[in-house]
Amino acid sequence: MSNAESYPIGQATTWPSADIAAAWRRELPGVRTESIEVITPIWRIAKLLADERRRTLARLDIDPSTLDLLSVIRRAGPPYELTTREITRRTLVTAGAISQRITRAEQAGLVERSPSTASRRAVAVRLTDAGHQLIESTVRELLEHEADLIAALADEDHTYLAGVLAKLETSLNAAESSTSD
Repeated sequence: MSNAESYPIGQATTWPSADIAAAWRRELPGVRTESIEVITPIWRIAKLLADERRRTLARLDIDPSTLDLLSVIRRAGPPYELTTREITRRTLVTAGAISQRITRAEQAGLVERSPSTASRRAVAVRLTDAGHQLIESTVRELLEHEADLIAALADEDHTYLAGVLAKLETSLNAAESSTSD
């Protein structure tokens, strides 16, 4: 499949969204086109940011799934330990996928497992010193780089955009929840 065929995830185009919307209004009068000027730029930006994150993580020599696992545990605060069930809940990834991630990270010396004090059957996953150092250095570099990517936004633009995107995300999550019930 070519990049053009895999749109919206494929090659980002620079054709203005307003022109796309106008063309559809001309070609299909009466069809609602207001989503085009919002969703098309979001897809394009998501593609650009995803590509940039992939390149950055490759440069930092960490894969996205390991970043996700270590980040979840690090953000939990001291003692930087969570049960496998809590990791699954916080990452929205299946228990099987979490188990595989933990195994890879454990083999790399980034985490260690132990019986949890939460219950007899629970397993605790804790960052090792190497895991702690890796996630802190990676997140510092990644967030610094991503802050540079949005540096074109003034503080008030950032605040406004973050609020609007949060509102849209909440609305989309609510819509998805109501259709999956």
